[in-house]
Parts: sequence; C-alpha cells; structure tokens
Amino acid sequence: MSTNQGVAVPTSSSEHEKIRILCYGDSNTWGYNPENGFRYPPESRWPAVMKDGFPEGWTVIEEGLPGRTTVFDDPIADFRKGAGFLSVLLETHLPLDLVILMLGTNDTKCRFSVPTYDIGLGLGRLIDEIGSFSFESKGGRTPDILIVAPPPILEIQGTPESFIGAPEKSKRFAEVFQKVAEEKKCLFFDAGQVISSSPIDGLHFSAESQRILGRALAHYLAPPLQERIIYGHSRDR
Repeated sequence: MSTNQGVAVPTSSSEHEKIRILCYGDSNTWGYNPENGFRYPPESRWPAVMKDGFPEGWTVIEEGLPGRTTVFDDPIADFRKGAGFLSVLLETHLPLDLVILMLGTNDTKCRFSVPTYDIGLGLGRLIDEIGSFSFESKGGRTPDILIVAPPPILEIQGTPESFIGAPEKSKRFAEVFQKVAEEKKCLFFDAGQVISSSPIDGLHFSAESQRILGRALAHYLAPPLQERIIYGHSRDR
C-alpha cells in the first residue's frame, strides 16, 4: 500500500491489480489551451496528472475529442456524437476497470436546443451503452463508471455565438448529473467544486485547472479503485 496526498492507494503487485481507466470526454479531456487554441502537452493534461497519482503500472487512456456531445449529431462537425462510438473504444481498450465520462458542455450549444435535463438523459444513454456491452464474453469484466460534471460555462464578453444561453444551462450540470449517477449507480464527481472554466473563453481549462482536476480525481478515486482490486467492483455500485 502506498499513500497519495494522505490517501492510501493500492500498490500493484500482480497482473490483476493493474487498473485500466478510459477517460471519455471533449476538448477539456483532449487538452485544449484557451490561451492559444493549441493542445497542452501530454504530461499537462488532467488524465496524465491523475495517472501520476496512481501506483506504477496503472493505465490511463485519453479519448478526448473537441466538440464531442453525449448523443447529439452535430450538423456542422462530423463524428462528434459520443453515443455509438463509445462501444468501439470499449472494445479497442479492453480490459477496463473504470470509464470516466466528462461530457455535456457541447450539448449546451444553441443548435441542439436542449435543456440540461435532456443532456442528463444523453449521459444516461452513454451509461446504458457501457452497461449493455458484453465485457465478460470478451474476457473482461464490467467497469465501474465515474460521471464528472464539468464546471459551469462562464458568461464573458465575447462568448461564442454558438454558446449563447449555455452558461445558464451549465449551472445545473452538477445537480442533474448527480441524479443520473444516483439512478444509474455510478460514481460522481463535481469538477466545479475544485476548478472553474477559464475567463479567457469561458469554456476551457487553464493549465493550472488541468493539474488541479487531475490531482483531485486521483485523490477521489483511490478508495473505489482499491475496492475494485479487493472485491472486483466498487461497493458504491
């Protein structure tokens, strides 16, 4: 057993203890830098920072795509719907112990015209897609799921026209997503409790926020992942 920021985490000493985590998200998982529009280097993105807080041998897989939604087809940008393609990635990255879903920000765009409640329903569809995937038949076991509610979008001067009205919708992310997590028996983390969106564009994470989120998730996930090693699943599910 080793300690990460005061929290006991299991030390991987055998093959079955080597946890594999898939991070499924949008541009904030991809690592979009609001200062210049480029991508943060791999070690600066929150999945890599989170991995640094875990025992050696654990695998964290980044699958972030700018513009990705939960279930909505984007008429302007192709292949942005999260549903459907998620199953491809589940099989690609087998075996998996945990899937982290951090989506919803792009669903608030004007062109989708959906309330926060419907965004939560879209998130539920992704959870059901994971639940219906045949992990056992492919030699794996069903992963735990963590829903991360993105921090609210900031209302700033020069907000992109596509996101007019989005800040108000995003204020309910934590409330709505937590209810979904409870109904679907998933883990839940409110990113808005530890970070804020950048005041530069109101949407993306600063480099410091990427670091803070990664460390906070490593700290939060230590107990349920330890339980998965011991019991084969998180006891919260």
